[in-house]
Amino acid sequence: MSDVRVIIQRDSDQEERVVTTGTTAAELFAGQRSIIAARVAGELKDLAYEVQDGETVEGVEISSEDGLDILRHSTAHVMAQAVQELFPEAKLGIGPPVKDGFYYDFDVEKPFHPDDLKAIEKKMQEIQKRGQRFSRRVVTDDAAREELADEPYKLELIGLKGSASHDDGADVEVGAGELTIYDNLDAKTGELCWKDLCRGPHLPSTRNIPAFKLMRNAAAYWRGSEKNPMLQRIYGTAWPTKDELKAHLEFLAEAEKRDHRKLGSELDLFSIPEQIGSGLAVFHPKGGIIRRVMEDYSRRRHEEEGYEFVYTPHATKGKLFETSGHLDWYADGMYPPMQLDEGVDYYLKPMNCPMHNLIFDARGRSYRELPLRLFEFGTVYRYEKSGVVHGLTRARGFTQDDAHIYCTREQMAEELDKTLTFVLNLLRDYGLTDFYLELSTKDPEKFVGTDEAWEEATETLRQVAEKQNLKLVADPGGAAFYGPKISVQAKDAIGRTWQMSTIQLDFNLPERFGLEYTAADGTKTRPVMIHRALFGSIERFFAVLLEHYAGAFPAWLAPVQAVGIPVGDAHVQYLEEFAAEARRKGLRVDVDSSSDRMQKKIRTHQKQKVPFMIIVGDEDMHGGTVSFRYRDGSQENGIPRDQALAKLVDVVERRVQV
Repeated sequence: MSDVRVIIQRDSDQEERVVTTGTTAAELFAGQRSIIAARVAGELKDLAYEVQDGETVEGVEISSEDGLDILRHSTAHVMAQAVQELFPEAKLGIGPPVKDGFYYDFDVEKPFHPDDLKAIEKKMQEIQKRGQRFSRRVVTDDAAREELADEPYKLELIGLKGSASHDDGADVEVGAGELTIYDNLDAKTGELCWKDLCRGPHLPSTRNIPAFKLMRNAAAYWRGSEKNPMLQRIYGTAWPTKDELKAHLEFLAEAEKRDHRKLGSELDLFSIPEQIGSGLAVFHPKGGIIRRVMEDYSRRRHEEEGYEFVYTPHATKGKLFETSGHLDWYADGMYPPMQLDEGVDYYLKPMNCPMHNLIFDARGRSYRELPLRLFEFGTVYRYEKSGVVHGLTRARGFTQDDAHIYCTREQMAEELDKTLTFVLNLLRDYGLTDFYLELSTKDPEKFVGTDEAWEEATETLRQVAEKQNLKLVADPGGAAFYGPKISVQAKDAIGRTWQMSTIQLDFNLPERFGLEYTAADGTKTRPVMIHRALFGSIERFFAVLLEHYAGAFPAWLAPVQAVGIPVGDAHVQYLEEFAAEARRKGLRVDVDSSSDRMQKKIRTHQKQKVPFMIIVGDEDMHGGTVSFRYRDGSQENGIPRDQALAKLVDVVERRVQV
């Protein structure tokens, strides 16, 4: 035995400790039950790791980001063990942690049934209670192949050692420089219960899994490629406490109630007909009203800010996208070409910016015209894989509120500042108020232009973002190929984060298109280009607002702002006159003159989330008044007609929620 000096790191504090050879990380943090792994020289280690002389060791809390990943990946192993105990023929795929949970892919003869998931979860609970130890073992490639000879997907992963991708989750298994297998060992006898190829680390024991639940199963291609076999994927979630699991499940239930696809059908707003195709939506009359109001308000605000409206076609010759670089960098996201005009390739446009460049270049430009702000509600088409298409939030055809600003180098910083301020204020007008900003920087493998231009553009965006006094988060490598960007991340009513507006600074496309303006000294000068989408896409923004408001839009956006409900047939005419007067003031007011009883009418329009119900009986009709019923069921009686109309107009004009 000899002495080993280690440094224990706790936040900003360090403690030097002398221990004996063979001391494990678990012994350094004895009694600290929330510590489930260790970080040594930046690498995550199991608590069974034996510390070495001079090392700095930091405990990993189960509730930290790394701790949650370790918890969830360990739970994925328990799930895979349970599956193979119940379905011995099942072949193992990959089981990485993901946001709020984990999954594991299996090759089985037939899809899992919901009853199968219940049985698997019960088996997992048994394994968890046994307290099996996760034990790491280094193996050679040949030894791994021999041990896993009956697992064809694992054999494929062994060949990826050192080059595994994070995108398909393979790096959780073979992402390190050496191959390791984790054995699940019986707590009492040390007997092998199960094993899996994995880089780790893991929890010390299955008993360290506090709370988990299996959620659903789905089909998934092996490693995400349509060329590969279809496997069965089981999703689950795991949390540091039962209370956190309960809160998460309650959150999911609330999110399900707000699902824009469900609300879109219930409120008759939009649909995605199979006859048209995946990711291609049609808006129904009520949805069309909401969308038109969204667009009209945005159009008005843009005009106030000095934007000029343009229109461009949906398709173009491929040469345009060769010039822009999209065919070099973005071809996988584009629809295949149509061959027209004796073999010329035409493409549905995935972006509006190349066409806006042609508008700028249609005639000579002077510095006196800059900044030139071109704006379009431009419909674009992107060939998203079927597995990622999701309602209106990930579509194949959508309309961007797309702007491109051309300015001088000297105007660049001020224009970016004005643009970001305008973007944030307009989002606030639609009811989103909780933001942070993300700065996406150059992907070293996917960019055009010089390093110097990228550095200048990135630093300019950083300074502009910091002026907003919002949290700024780095997104390394997340920029488009032509320039860095700021994206506005907005939280909705239940705390989910959505990427909203993006602002990209681009020195490269003006160069590729040869754009020029005449400077004050008569020289030809290259403009700076700012790409800006405020909603991102109108369809996606529509979906975000629908979920944010749970379908109960504020009156200014609601397709029906008020509905008249007569106590009896004798009151219909009075309400029709009130509604006609309201429409002359620009309000959207209907009257329910159906044969349904009054209480049924109230329930019907409550389900349709109409902001105001205008109820009229004998007393109101004789007194020249109406009664307001609000969404929460409260009521305000005997309001004079002119005051009632004025209140409706005021609520709409101020864009407040009721």
